[in-house]
Amino acid sequence: MEIDSKILCFVVLCMVIVAPHAEAISCGQVSSSLAPCIPYLQGRGPLGGCCGGVKSLLAATKTRADRRTACTCIKSAANAVKGLDTARASGLPRACGVNIPYDISPSVDCSRVQ
Repeated sequence: MEIDSKILCFVVLCMVIVAPHAEAISCGQVSSSLAPCIPYLQGRGPLGGCCGGVKSLLAATKTRADRRTACTCIKSAANAVKGLDTARASGLPRACGVNIPYDISPSVDCSRVQ
């Protein structure tokens, strides 16, 4: 329950930060797409339905601005999720059979995303 309230707080915070920029994608969309991945990324569950969210997120990030927004949202989420297995996080695109133009890491520089 504590994790759920933290995730909700994070989603709201992302929406407030991103809303003024009028990006086509929001942190709320990113968070909801990747929510099924949290148990896997914490080492508490299987990959399960996570890849569907990863693939839909990849399809939704057509522009550089969208990719940078998604990167920033993912980076913030990576810093907020307790017990994140960084090796699983960085290997998530490969596990789902997709290629994204940045690392999933708390230290990624999203300003360099093309």
